[in-house]
Amino acid sequence: MRDLTWAIWIPIIVLGTLLVLLGLTALLGRVAGGRYLRGIVRGLSTVPFLRRLFERMSKAALERENPELASAIRKLERFGTPTTPEAAQRAMARLTPGERRAYMQAAGQHTEIPQAPNRAARRKVAAVQPPAQPSRGRKKRKR
Repeated sequence: MRDLTWAIWIPIIVLGTLLVLLGLTALLGRVAGGRYLRGIVRGLSTVPFLRRLFERMSKAALERENPELASAIRKLERFGTPTTPEAAQRAMARLTPGERRAYMQAAGQHTEIPQAPNRAARRKVAAVQPPAQPSRGRKKRKR
């Protein structure tokens, strides 16, 4: 009789532990944008089948969020890593205009810098990043 009660408690303990781990994962994913979960995922990514699982989940999330960017990334992954500027141009030529626009936005080439909310923040940004001056043609060198 006593062995039977332990046989009943073992699945309950296992399910409870899994439920606690699932809740902890969900909580860590919500806190600070998943900052504390990233280290755990990075550590688990050393296991090959878990890495493939995480990549598949990431691609599925990207497909739901931005299908054009996901399509562009799929095409660029098939093309491989470009080693020369010409190879990069050939890879970009394979993308549709919408995919190219989405990829360039994700790469940060066409994003605007958000304006600072107050004067002190604007001064801090200006101190870090000097204003861009328009080019005035070819500059003469001092000799």
